[in-house]
Amino acid sequence: MKVMKILISLAITMAFAITIITITTTIDYTGTKKHQFPHCPQKPKNPRAADHCHKDNEICTTLEIGGTNTTCCNNKCIDLLYNDHNCGACKKKCPFTETCCRGECVNLSFDKRHCGYCNNRCMTGGYCFYGMCDYA
Repeated sequence: MKVMKILISLAITMAFAITIITITTTIDYTGTKKHQFPHCPQKPKNPRAADHCHKDNEICTTLEIGGTNTTCCNNKCIDLLYNDHNCGACKKKCPFTETCCRGECVNLSFDKRHCGYCNNRCMTGGYCFYGMCDYA
């Protein structure tokens, strides 16, 4: 009988605690929790944290996260034109020696359309060696 009283009082205490926690925490329109008490400050969002898009490209283009050509890849908004891990398409990785420029993997050391950095064209008839135009 004594054990039964302890279990009932424990269950009532737990129910009361859950009710208090549920009432004091609300969720705003962005999906983040807000506490109604001032002694519970809300932590600021980590600026390096990923913005989740849940396979919805409209979120990425509306918020313009990461650039103008953002697409939802692996639940993150990613710019397919300049991302080395998603170059031109989701999960298309550039090799170690190449970089993503305008959605294609290029070697910045020898590509005369992207010599040294993206969109740096060498003059007509010129060559790109070691990332420099017309290096002699």
